[in-house]
Amino acid sequence: MALSLDSLDLLPPTGGEGGTPLRIPLDTIDEDPDQPRQEFDEQSLDELAETIRERGVRQPVSVRAHPTQPGRWMLNFGARRLRACKRVGLSEIPAFVDQTANSADQFIENEQRKGLSPLEIALFVQRALNQGQTQADIARAIGKSRQYVTLATALIDPPDWLMAAYREGRCRGMNELHELRKLAGEHPQYVEAWTSDRSPITRDVVMALRAELAEGSGSVRRGTSALLESVEAGLRTGEAGTGARKSRQQQPKLIALLDGAEVVVNTLQAPPKARQLFVIPVKGGQPEAVDTGRLILIGLTRDTSCQSD
Repeated sequence: MALSLDSLDLLPPTGGEGGTPLRIPLDTIDEDPDQPRQEFDEQSLDELAETIRERGVRQPVSVRAHPTQPGRWMLNFGARRLRACKRVGLSEIPAFVDQTANSADQFIENEQRKGLSPLEIALFVQRALNQGQTQADIARAIGKSRQYVTLATALIDPPDWLMAAYREGRCRGMNELHELRKLAGEHPQYVEAWTSDRSPITRDVVMALRAELAEGSGSVRRGTSALLESVEAGLRTGEAGTGARKSRQQQPKLIALLDGAEVVVNTLQAPPKARQLFVIPVKGGQPEAVDTGRLILIGLTRDTSCQSD
């Protein structure tokens, strides 16, 4: 039996008489645009729809009266069930009415039923922060640690390269995403380039990267971005001339990415224009003057075999 909103105040908060769920038309229920669940797996929805087709809806959804549209309902919990019912072609769904549910309740219910994704958690935290809540407030409301909330901030306004790794499924863990963003604060170009060709990006892999950056081993050195800027300045003022050639065996070799290919930055040849550098393909080839904005610096070594006079 469909329920009229006029009789809402006469009903117990859990639904109909004796706690019996109501039968509410699907086309009168709107999903909450601010609900934590924002990502839906199509295959999982198809499987749920098939289960509902065979056995019906075993767990009622939760709704409240729509705040601005009389005669309609706003969904509290059960977005997956609601969508699966629509796929099956049902006209009604069992539901309990709960006028007291809030965003924290929605988060807890979704997280316990089917874990929220890192992006969904980040969006929830972002909305709460925008409403003036602190990270400690959010942690208390959802029954999580302060560290959990801090990790969730990795995907709040994330850089494009980090979101690409997430969207492509190469990095989906909150710890890994947070650590990569933290490391990129000190080594932006290297971490971006490192992330672009790694899959999967696991916790062990990220910890190995952190250790490598901390000790400056291999081809990685701290401050490589600043070094590239100093090379540019030196070339513009002619400081990379004869004196540099005399000490070429002491000059480091800068490795960069140019359109996805590794190149060596030639620090011994002045480019024709400001904010350009000569580069040589690692696999061999002729020097080419390119705009520095096209280069992503990824490493530093002492091998100068690829550089030319």
